[in-house]
Amino acid sequence: MFDHAGFDVRDLKKSMAFYDAALAALGVKRLVFMEEYAVAGYGREGERPKFWVAEGAPTNGDDDVHLCFSAKTRAEVDAFHAAALRAGGRDNGAPGLRPIYHANYYGGFVLDPDGNGMEACCHSPA
Repeated sequence: MFDHAGFDVRDLKKSMAFYDAALAALGVKRLVFMEEYAVAGYGREGERPKFWVAEGAPTNGDDDVHLCFSAKTRAEVDAFHAAALRAGGRDNGAPGLRPIYHANYYGGFVLDPDGNGMEACCHSPA
């Protein structure tokens, strides 16, 4: 669980298009866009933004940053993964069970346009 997280991206507009699509599958949307500061914040309706991206100079390589978004169902994990790939993400692990974590851990992994690792997971049984 995190209070909020954020990192720099090379192209904010490209990243916003990616996260708008990928996170919509989890009921998360862009709540804030401050063009003058080149920053966007995401969260669920009625909540404050908890995930932020800002245009800057990322220093990471593939999957140096890893964030996992909570999904209510396995279908949401599947939808997140598919939406992320359609929006220009790269597959980093198809949705499926990851019993190494626990028997019901179901996750799907992608890399965003800057190579940041993004995951959606569900802990509930099918």
